[in-house]
Amino acid sequence: MPKAFEDLLSECMQPLERFVNFKISNRADAKDIIQETCLSAYLNFPALKNTDSFKGWLISIARNKCNDYYRKKARVLEIPMEIPLDTLCIPVFSKGLHGIRQSSGVRDTLELLGDKDKQILYLYYFRELPQREIAERLKISEGTVKSRLHYAKQNFRKKYNYYPNMRGENNMSTNNFKMPETMPQYEIIKSDKDPFAVKWEEIMGWFIVPKLGEKLTWAMYDFPEKKRTEVCVMEVTGKAQVHGIEGVEIYAAEYEPTEDTGEQNKTERHFVAQLTDTHCRILAESHVENGVKKYFTFLDGEDFLENWGFGEENCGNEIHISQKYDIIREDDKITVNDKKILLDAVGRYTVKIGGKEYDTMCVIDCSYNEGTVSVQYLDRSGKTVLWRRFNRDDWAYKRYGKKWSEMLPENERLTVDGETYVHWYDCITDYIL
Repeated sequence: MPKAFEDLLSECMQPLERFVNFKISNRADAKDIIQETCLSAYLNFPALKNTDSFKGWLISIARNKCNDYYRKKARVLEIPMEIPLDTLCIPVFSKGLHGIRQSSGVRDTLELLGDKDKQILYLYYFRELPQREIAERLKISEGTVKSRLHYAKQNFRKKYNYYPNMRGENNMSTNNFKMPETMPQYEIIKSDKDPFAVKWEEIMGWFIVPKLGEKLTWAMYDFPEKKRTEVCVMEVTGKAQVHGIEGVEIYAAEYEPTEDTGEQNKTERHFVAQLTDTHCRILAESHVENGVKKYFTFLDGEDFLENWGFGEENCGNEIHISQKYDIIREDDKITVNDKKILLDAVGRYTVKIGGKEYDTMCVIDCSYNEGTVSVQYLDRSGKTVLWRRFNRDDWAYKRYGKKWSEMLPENERLTVDGETYVHWYDCITDYIL
């Protein structure tokens, strides 16, 4: 066993044991998973490029081992009386680093339900069994199945509040925001000039630079209506440290109008972000959920990476952007030459918006695991002038039951490696006002 690995494993053994013993109640099984995790880490240690990420990397291996354990257990138990939360993955939507996305946040809600509610929801939605077969397996009548399913869904709805909207002390009307209620008209023109390099220090998807004194307001606009659907007010509030790594704390208040009154629902978050000479990344995020303040950090493995991380081992997004030709854009056609590359500059464009004209570099993020593409226009100062979101035609198909080209037939299209992507919404910041 290499000395470096042995030392790192020794330092992280207690957190590893705490994590696995928390996830697995059977101590014998937990011990086996700990041993499997250590063996897997040992075998894959040569591929770990940054040993500073060892703890998060080790925990992510353990998390996967625990998930595998519960999946195997679910297959063995035809009628699980207690459904492990790690086997559940109902798609819900949340806002993360890459905009609106699907996540498995429903786990926290299911944790609040009783065993019978979890059981009936599992058999009906995950095993997709008809009510007649559920009745036979549980040895109850179909009427009882219908009743239990009805109340289980009711209980789930009452408790589900994954990213809850919290009323602010003072509700804000839509007129109190300086962001326009309708998306300003804009024109995007391909430039014949050579691309320029740009220093981009913003947090990807949140537009604020993580430096003391920075503040920003941005808004989201759905298409084709072009109506404002969300406003986010952000401010860097001070210095912060997460697991010994220094950064700054950022307060974010998101406002969304209610359909009935037009008042603004308010969701509050706190981030800790770090800006280095080469990268910008989020180190931690916190929000209140079901009355409990929850924290997620870069050591939380996949749970953090899915929403807030970016790049290999969560290194963050590069801040020195120049055209590398890993992603090629020709009008509405995009080709990705290296599937490992998620982000690249694709050319120079003139963006005319709000009566102003900007010389910009277009940066494209192709998140293949998400089925989304973001197209971002940065001026020479590295500020976002316009951010546009596209969905692969089948993105979240199970939820909507339709393709995006059917739901938004008037919206612009992109083709990425032969697949259709449909424009959904745009974002602008108060920088351009």
